[in-house]
Amino acid sequence: MRKKVSADIDVHAENMTDPVVAGPGSGPLPEDACASEAGREQEAGQYEVRIAELEAELAKQRDQLDKFRDELLRRAADFENFRKQKERESMMAGTRALESTIRELLPLMDDVKRVLQNAPRILEITSEAKPYVDGVELLKRNFDNWLEGKGVTEIKSLGMKLDVHYHEAISMIEVPDVESETIVEEYQTGYQLGDRVIRHARVIVAS
Repeated sequence: MRKKVSADIDVHAENMTDPVVAGPGSGPLPEDACASEAGREQEAGQYEVRIAELEAELAKQRDQLDKFRDELLRRAADFENFRKQKERESMMAGTRALESTIRELLPLMDDVKRVLQNAPRILEITSEAKPYVDGVELLKRNFDNWLEGKGVTEIKSLGMKLDVHYHEAISMIEVPDVESETIVEEYQTGYQLGDRVIRHARVIVAS
């Protein structure tokens, strides 16, 4: 009887020392769960860092794009101003060249007018001069048309009040029943190109 009890005690002791094997339905150990949770947190942290880096890079690229756009707009505005300036300079150069040409031709126009003013007296002397007078009249008409095509007009003088912007008084005379500084005679015709005076009209005014 004692031998049997002793044998049962030995078997029970061996069973107590055998390792416990987890069954198929048992859960993970606490150490494994902590390691898995730490891994997920580390991975999430890496994603957040990467997202922050990408957002910072995107903001940097946007700033660079804004700088490029502003630079492009500035250069476009500079080019437009440069183009307009060159157009103005070219127009002014053309206008100055035209003014110079007209000023050189005006004395010829003055001579033509003087010939026509004396034409009646010349024709009274000899009728053979009529073809020449007709030629001078044709020359004046052509010259007038050329000036008109260039935008040149004569400055009105007779009967006008003296305006120093358009007229140059070379003499004053007493004229009955005429208001002072009224132009009574035009000595030399004035011309203007658009609103710009090329030559002031030289006139005689009432005192």
